[in-house]
Amino acid sequence: MRMGLTMDAACDLPQAFLQEHRITVMPITVKVDGETFMDDRDPAEIQRFINRRLGSRSHSAETEPTSAEEVQQLFLERLVLEQDCVFSLTITATRSPIHDNVVRASFAVLRGYREVREPAGVNGPFLMRVIDTRNIFAGAAPAVFEAARLIAADEAPATIRERLNHIANHSYGYMLPRDLYYLRARAKKKNDRSVGLFSAMLGSALDIKPILRCFRGETGPVGKARGFEQGAQQLFDYAAARVRAGLLVPMVCASYGGDLAVLSHLPGYAGLRTACEECGVTLMEAPMSITGMVNVGEGAVTLGFAAEEHEAAF
Repeated sequence: MRMGLTMDAACDLPQAFLQEHRITVMPITVKVDGETFMDDRDPAEIQRFINRRLGSRSHSAETEPTSAEEVQQLFLERLVLEQDCVFSLTITATRSPIHDNVVRASFAVLRGYREVREPAGVNGPFLMRVIDTRNIFAGAAPAVFEAARLIAADEAPATIRERLNHIANHSYGYMLPRDLYYLRARAKKKNDRSVGLFSAMLGSALDIKPILRCFRGETGPVGKARGFEQGAQQLFDYAAARVRAGLLVPMVCASYGGDLAVLSHLPGYAGLRTACEECGVTLMEAPMSITGMVNVGEGAVTLGFAAEEHEAAF
């Protein structure tokens, strides 16, 4: 059985990994001050966004995830001919409508695929399975990584689906923002009360940075640090400890909202790299999506891994 993968653009993974596993990215249109960016994880488009240095204006951006009609078109015009089963992974449904869009499209795809496949001489049924990773940005990476591994191992679709749902329920996504005022302005635009004005003012005045966590679709602070560099040290030290404690998927993904070379110079990152090397864990580095930078601000770090349920300790 030919099996494939799609994911939405807000899942942070390296371009080389996407190309190696022929993962189709469902794009997000981002409009800022009259400019339009197509967020499909194309490194050139991400760099164009960074080079434009839109700064504080980006928080007012409009984002338009792939619609149900566009997902349906993608599948019926291409994917139902190229594959016999496709797993579509999305960021958490609590933060984006893309999951609901893909689910709605799946009903039309599963009703109409025979009219496309049979005239092309493609026999047999077509399967489409939609998975909510229950996480965001780098936190969605473990489920996509595991899906690619299981497909390469030619596991049965039912086995893959069960495993991916398990990984989604045990994926942890962490974020360290640079600019709390930006984060609050964006949250306010989206009617998200997770970052209050008082917290933003206090944090900026004292240079206190929150460490935020997304777990099973819920996002909130789990730690704080005096300054961005101390926050990076705490986050990477914590991730290194989790690597040594054992992961459900042998990978950690780190993404950065800007020049990716900055990651290796942040305090604690070398220790995380060493822990991954010693434990046989793949450490993946990815540029944050344009959508991610619009929502949390440039210069933020996100990090994702899958592990047994545990309490955050910062």
